[in-house]
Amino acid sequence: MSTSYRIGLVGKPSVGKSSFFNAATMNDVPEGAYPFTTIDPSVGEAYVRVDCAAPEFDEECTPNVGYCDHGTRFVPTKLVDVAGLIPGAHEGNGLGNQFLSDLNETDVLVHVVDFSGKTDAEGEPTEGHDPRDDIAFLEEELDQWYLGVLKKGIERYETGYTTEDDAIEEELAEQMSAFKTNEDEIKRLIRRVDIGFEPDEWEEADKLELAREIRKETKPMVIAANKMDTPEAQANYEEITNDPDYDHLTIVPCSAHAEKALKSADKAGVVDYRPGDSDFEITGDVSGDQEQGLEQIRDFLDEFGATGVQAALETALFDVLGVTPVFPGGANGLGNERGEVLPDCYLIPPNSTAEDFAYSLHSDIGDGFLHAIDCRTNRQLGKDYEVEPRDVIEVITTN
Repeated sequence: MSTSYRIGLVGKPSVGKSSFFNAATMNDVPEGAYPFTTIDPSVGEAYVRVDCAAPEFDEECTPNVGYCDHGTRFVPTKLVDVAGLIPGAHEGNGLGNQFLSDLNETDVLVHVVDFSGKTDAEGEPTEGHDPRDDIAFLEEELDQWYLGVLKKGIERYETGYTTEDDAIEEELAEQMSAFKTNEDEIKRLIRRVDIGFEPDEWEEADKLELAREIRKETKPMVIAANKMDTPEAQANYEEITNDPDYDHLTIVPCSAHAEKALKSADKAGVVDYRPGDSDFEITGDVSGDQEQGLEQIRDFLDEFGATGVQAALETALFDVLGVTPVFPGGANGLGNERGEVLPDCYLIPPNSTAEDFAYSLHSDIGDGFLHAIDCRTNRQLGKDYEVEPRDVIEVITTN
């Protein structure tokens, strides 16, 4: 069981977004190099890796959901393939409105960009397209969308829908509540951009800067630099990651094609491959061509350490969102009354306390919270204890 985080997968047509989605979930979404291959947002189950705690207790875990492979726990998370990113999406062009509402259901974005530069702004084949344009294009679409919502809040504030005492941050927090923001965050961001708290003194550029800050805070993003198995992509990656203008972004080199090929070969019993690993073993009969293809993938893994698909998802959840994986322990340390060992791994928000964790298990457990126990040290933990990644915690509750 885990708090259901949703990773949104975005990108213009034909950049390998469907391939990435399929590789991550091994679901069969149609792939095709033409716009709007993916019309409905597909939601699939992907996995993120957590070092299982069971081996430290000389136990073998019995997961309820996901699976464990040689001490690596694969914990499910939702991956949403968001369709319809085209120029003017924020104005409702194409599937724009649908695109934005699907996007709003997600906690963090992975933007799949064709770093080889072989697809133009519309997703048509070309040569020498600058991937920076695609990165800027998505950020600008989102900023304009946020700006539109922000302006409605300013308008409500200025036309006196609010009472005299309402501060601008209250009005904006309410107007932008769909973005999972709040008054304190808005106040902090207004201070950060240093524009004062009188909206009638804000210039157009001030509003855009504030909208951008709120967007970066509430829709953080990872760039999946796809098609990195091409020399053009590697050259672009080198250039962009050395450009200080892109320091605010996390860029993960990846080849969705390589991940899909390895998972398919593993399924067919041809190779032994575990998602996210830096190598694989050929275990079945392969033709000369297949072997050549697999060796090219191996060269890629040698160079980049992995295909990057797992890394992009894990970077989004663990590094960018700061999600904390926690194992609920049981009365005898690890097991529960059914004899299952560490059946669950929960993914909970950063800075969660032991009491927050109890509530994520069940509201009744939270309501009756007495204290928690660290199953590694048997130390008693109070309700304000801040949970660490991979903690194994038993909650003692009156309920």
